[in-house]
Amino acid sequence: MNLDQDACYAIISARDSRYDGRFFTAVKTTGIYCRPVCPARLPKRENVVFCASAAVAQEAGFRPCLRCRPETAPDTPAWRGTSSSVGRALRLIEEGALDRGNVEQMASRLGLGDRQLRRLFLKHVGASPVSVALTRRLLLAKQLLHETDLNITQVALASGFGSIRRFNEAFQEVFKVPPSFLRREIGVEAPAVPTADIHLKLRYRPPYDWAAMADFMKARLYPGVETFDGGVYRRSLVIEGQIGLVAVSQGKGNWLDVRVKLQNLTLLPKVIARVREAFDLAADPEVIGAHLAEDEALQDLVRLRPGLRVPGAFEPFEIGVRAILGQQITVTAAIKLGATLVSYLGEALPSDWSQQGGVSRLFPSAEAILASSLDFLGMPQARVRCLKAYCAAFLAEPDFFGVDTPEVVSRLRAIAGIGPWTASYVALRALRDPDAFPAEDVALARGMIQADGARPTRESLEQRSQVWRPWRAYAAQHIWTELASG
Repeated sequence: MNLDQDACYAIISARDSRYDGRFFTAVKTTGIYCRPVCPARLPKRENVVFCASAAVAQEAGFRPCLRCRPETAPDTPAWRGTSSSVGRALRLIEEGALDRGNVEQMASRLGLGDRQLRRLFLKHVGASPVSVALTRRLLLAKQLLHETDLNITQVALASGFGSIRRFNEAFQEVFKVPPSFLRREIGVEAPAVPTADIHLKLRYRPPYDWAAMADFMKARLYPGVETFDGGVYRRSLVIEGQIGLVAVSQGKGNWLDVRVKLQNLTLLPKVIARVREAFDLAADPEVIGAHLAEDEALQDLVRLRPGLRVPGAFEPFEIGVRAILGQQITVTAAIKLGATLVSYLGEALPSDWSQQGGVSRLFPSAEAILASSLDFLGMPQARVRCLKAYCAAFLAEPDFFGVDTPEVVSRLRAIAGIGPWTASYVALRALRDPDAFPAEDVALARGMIQADGARPTRESLEQRSQVWRPWRAYAAQHIWTELASG
């Protein structure tokens, strides 16, 4: 990937924090790569090259700086918006797809050949999938060494390494010191911890409208599965049959404080990826806001909430269930249905897990919903059949949400009872598609009343939204948030 090298040097000369995470500075004389905000002495221009990602710098033989800690830079993927296949692949890598699998298997999931996937990565990311995965593992390991009390064996497992030997070798190769040396350098003793309770800081690019995110989640809580109390969001989740608990709150800097309790440490990368998705930590509000503010109709909304994010999902299947339950009724009524569903079909947490701030159950599985009559919900039979058909389709396709947005929407629309609004809403929240736009949404039409006082039709709203591409999901979130606050 090409960067304007002189412009990048001017940015690091000014230590401009707006560009933190957008690129990295690789210093030839030291073999180290840094963030643009690194406090170290400015290197000479002839001694540096600039890389679009940490993976590119690491593949070129540079190691991360211990002062500015590149693993703490906000996530601003340089590939974003260039290739949906690359985006999906990177999400799979973030969840650990290459920790236990290989490039060929991942490419197959994406409907690509492995050579084609490697070419796409070189074009859009500048590094191979294997290098990206290794960089992700090592930077997560470094963060765990800095921020947790996990011992080194646990760090190796939690960051995606299959063995302590492989972890030590990779760490030594990149950092030129063993993991134990880093622990001594930062003055952290690391005894074995009895349970897998982990506290991390997940960074984002400011501003971040935590209040709006909190209001959105508070209004849609499913009691038992999730709570929001004292500024802390808590919920249960199941990953690969293993139970997990997460607690998320606003940090004192540009990060979210995240606590994770897991039955299986090797699932930590997936949990982190889901927290990032649910709280939209990879968004670049400056770029998104500048684009949306070009439309006069959105200027005031963007100015009022410059850090607004689009809430995502911890589990795509769950969003589908929520959307179906919410068809043609109010949010309040939909939450009552969801709470009833959880109380009847949500599996109770083990006793030693259920005293976590009111979280006591898991979200009902597709199997449990499919096996139930659902009479206790009192829903119209057409909607019951729709929900059951959705669960059956999800179980029949192991990777139901693993394809690109049009294909997922097509799969959803093929289910009787799921219309354009439901499919688009699921794409917006579950797939994290920044351009998803439910043009059939009544609230969006109400928020875009025309000059003559008439509500726009679905067709006119779809046409109106074209100027917001590729960030239509954020435009929709701005309109919804404004309506909710009014």
